[in-house]
Amino acid sequence: MAIKGQMTGMLGVYLVAAELSKRGFIVSPTSRSAAGADLLVTDQACKKAWSVQVKTNSGRPNFWLVGAHAERMKSDSHMYVFVNNARGEKPEYLVVPSDYVAKKVYHSVATKGSEWYQFQRSDRPTEGEGWELFGDPNPDPHVAAALQAESQAEVPSEPSLG
Repeated sequence: MAIKGQMTGMLGVYLVAAELSKRGFIVSPTSRSAAGADLLVTDQACKKAWSVQVKTNSGRPNFWLVGAHAERMKSDSHMYVFVNNARGEKPEYLVVPSDYVAKKVYHSVATKGSEWYQFQRSDRPTEGEGWELFGDPNPDPHVAAALQAESQAEVPSEPSLG
């Protein structure tokens, strides 16, 4: 049986995948063993692609734990999506570029030597959720029209057995 933290993390990954899909992006979860990327995302023309690291809390704290790698794992195509998912409430999302996270990681050491790396809600780069950082999922109007026509094409019915 999976522990609560793993379940919370996976829920966050699928919430973010659903949100990006709803916005028109192509999204695929990575293997659980993939370091640094929970999702691979592209626009519908496959002109832009991102790796996405999802960090999820089961409540509404003012920070998200990130690993030490957050200070050095940065790229124009790598994003973080922070999720607060309090039971019975709409999830709260915060989309942040990895280079911004790297600059704002707060590192602390407990008296017994354990280390913590976190990103604070107060360090958010925008007032909104930040989904606009992914841009337009349909950058090419010809591709968008073709995809729309394809999705509206009539699906053949099952042959009659009688």
